Amino acid sequence: MNEDNAAVRVIEDLRATALEGRAGDRMPSVRDLMSKHKASPSTVQQAIQHLAAQGLVEVRPGRGSYIAQKTKVTNQDLSWQAVALGEGRPGEDLVANLVAVPKPEVIPLSSGYLDPDLQPTEALGAALSRAARRPASWGRVPVEGKEELRAWFAKEAGGELRAGDMTVCAGAQEALATVFRGLADRQDTVLVESPTYLGAIAAARDAGLKVVPVPADEHGVRPDLLKAAFEHTKAKLFYCQPLHANPHGATLSDERRPEVAKIIRDNGAFLIEDDWARGFTIDGTAPPTLAEQDTDGHVVYVRSLTKVAAPGLRVAVIGARGPAGTRLKNTRSRQDLYVAGPLQEAAIDFVTSPMWRRHLRTLQQQLRSRRDALAGAIHQHLPGFEIARSTGGLHFWVNLPDGIDDVELTSAAAARDVVVFPGKPWFAAEPPGHFLRLTYGGAPEHVLVEGVRRLSGIVR
Repeated sequence: MNEDNAAVRVIEDLRATALEGRAGDRMPSVRDLMSKHKASPSTVQQAIQHLAAQGLVEVRPGRGSYIAQKTKVTNQDLSWQAVALGEGRPGEDLVANLVAVPKPEVIPLSSGYLDPDLQPTEALGAALSRAARRPASWGRVPVEGKEELRAWFAKEAGGELRAGDMTVCAGAQEALATVFRGLADRQDTVLVESPTYLGAIAAARDAGLKVVPVPADEHGVRPDLLKAAFEHTKAKLFYCQPLHANPHGATLSDERRPEVAKIIRDNGAFLIEDDWARGFTIDGTAPPTLAEQDTDGHVVYVRSLTKVAAPGLRVAVIGARGPAGTRLKNTRSRQDLYVAGPLQEAAIDFVTSPMWRRHLRTLQQQLRSRRDALAGAIHQHLPGFEIARSTGGLHFWVNLPDGIDDVELTSAAAARDVVVFPGKPWFAAEPPGHFLRLTYGGAPEHVLVEGVRRLSGIVR
C-alpha cells in the first residue's frame, strides 16, 4: 500500500498548492515531489494528471505544470431539460457506476476488469502495432467481422457453429444489446437467472423487454422454476451465464444441463449463453459450452475477449445459426457498422499466438492466489460474512449478516475509500436478502486484505 499512500499524499499536496496559489504560478517539479513524498515518477505523473482532469493544474509539455486559470462560472439555467427529457429510466446509471474508473487513492473491492498487473498489455501492444503497420487492416471490414477471427470464436464455442454463424461486436455489452433488440419486440418477456449480470438486465430493459427472474442456486438455474416461468410468461428468450455466473459464481451442473436444454426445446425458445468467464476457471476443468451440445439452433452464443484480456480490447462475438444469425447480423449493422479492422487483427494476432495460452495459465495461478487471499481476509476480519463457493470467475458473492444493509454498507465503504458493489441491482425483482459482490481479480493481494480490514472497521 506504500505507493497507494504516496499517491494520496501527492494529490493532497498538489491540490492544496493549487487552491492557495495564484493562476499561472509554477507547481513543484516531479523531482521535488518524488523526493518529498518518496513516490515513483509514474505515481507523481498520475497525480498531476488527476489534478489536471479536475481543472486545477495546467500541464505545459517540456515546461512543467502550473496552477490553472480559475474558470468563471456563470449562472446557467438547465432546468428546462427535465421537462424535455421526461421520465427517467430506473437504474440507467448502474452499468456506468459498475465500470467507473476508480480514483487512484481508492481500493477496488469491486471491479469489472482484471487488475492492470494481470492484463497482457505488452503482448496486446505488440499485436496492435503489427496490425497497424499492415495497410489492409485500415480498409473496409465485413459487417460480420474478419473471417479468421470469427473462425477462432466458432472453434472455441464448438458444436455446429461455424465462422459464417458469427458476428463480431465491440464488446459483450453491445452484443447483448444486439441480441435483445434483434430477437424480441418491445414488451416481450425475457427470462433471466436470478441474480444475474446487471448489464444484461439494463440492456434488456433498454430494448423495451419485460425482465422476469428465475431463481438460481449453487448448481445454476433451477429447472423446475424455469419450466414454470416459461409456462406462465410464454417467453421465447432465456438469458444465462452457465459458467461461473456473475455475480453468484455458480456453474450450471452436469445434471441440470440436459434438463434446461429440453425446457428450451419444448418451448421453442432461444437460450442466450453469455460465456463471459471462459478462461477464468480456477479449480478443475471448465465444462463445454451449451452451444457445443446444441443441435437445433436454440443457443445464441455470446463471448468477449475484454474481461479475460484488457478493457481496451473491445472485441466480442454473437454466434447464432439460421435466420436468427441473419437477423442479428442485420441488427448489429444498424447500431454500428463494424469493429475497427486494426483491433480485430490485433485480437487475431494475440489469440492465435503462444502468448494467449501462456496468459491463461498465468491468469489461473494469479486468480487462485488472490481468491484465496480475499477469502482468508474475509474469514479473519468479517467472520459473519457468508461467501458462496467460487471455482472460477472474478468475484465472490457474499451474503451479509442480519442487520447489515448492502446499500448503506456500500456508501459507508466509499467514505473509507473502498469500492464495493451492493447486491440489490443484480436482481430483476426484489432481492431475498442483502448481498455484496466482492472482486478478487481487480487488485493485488495486499490491497484486497487492506480493503477487507477497512470494511471490518465499518461493520463492528
